Amino acid sequence: MYSTSRLEAYTDGVFAIAATLLVLDLTTNAIGEVDSDAELWTALGHMWPNFLSFGVSFALLSMLWFIHLQQFRGIAGADAGLIWLNAARLLFVVLIPFTTSLVSDFSDYYAGRMLLPVNFFFAALFGHLSWRWAAAQGGHLLKPEALADIPAQGAGGWAAVICGAIAAAISPWLGSWAFCVYFLNGPLTALLARRSERRVDAEPPTAWPRDPGRG
Repeated sequence: MYSTSRLEAYTDGVFAIAATLLVLDLTTNAIGEVDSDAELWTALGHMWPNFLSFGVSFALLSMLWFIHLQQFRGIAGADAGLIWLNAARLLFVVLIPFTTSLVSDFSDYYAGRMLLPVNFFFAALFGHLSWRWAAAQGGHLLKPEALADIPAQGAGGWAAVICGAIAAAISPWLGSWAFCVYFLNGPLTALLARRSERRVDAEPPTAWPRDPGRG
């Protein structure tokens, strides 16, 4: 089993770089020649799709990082499975600046509107699968105090995946506005958490055995 410190540092670095690269979509869209304040404000106003895409992507990227932060507060160590699942999450994280630029430049096409929500869906999915892997086998990669958080963390992960799937499904018609579905993430997490708690309460109390081979 590996320490999580270097895995967390690597993940944080990838998130930071992806967030920074988002601004390139603004800087590469040249404003052009302007001769007055009015023309500059007009040119900036015409860039509103770029600003909207930047704001939405930055907010959702921050949400994905916050989910990662919450997950690794309860993870004691990493194995090869967790490392590769986390790498798959980061694969889609680093694609976010590219798919964000497609929304601004090709929003007239279905692919231009769909690829960013699909990108976020897979990033959320692999983030959830990372947690499910760590919580498997009675929480074999988790800290003892994190075992009680398995239902709540699982509910939050499922909520993000469900919201991502809905956003991807309706994005051909709504474009970036489809991401408004993420406002349902909090209520959906609470609903799924309550269902998980009722299911656990209905089951006979059992201990969460640890895999002796994992320590």
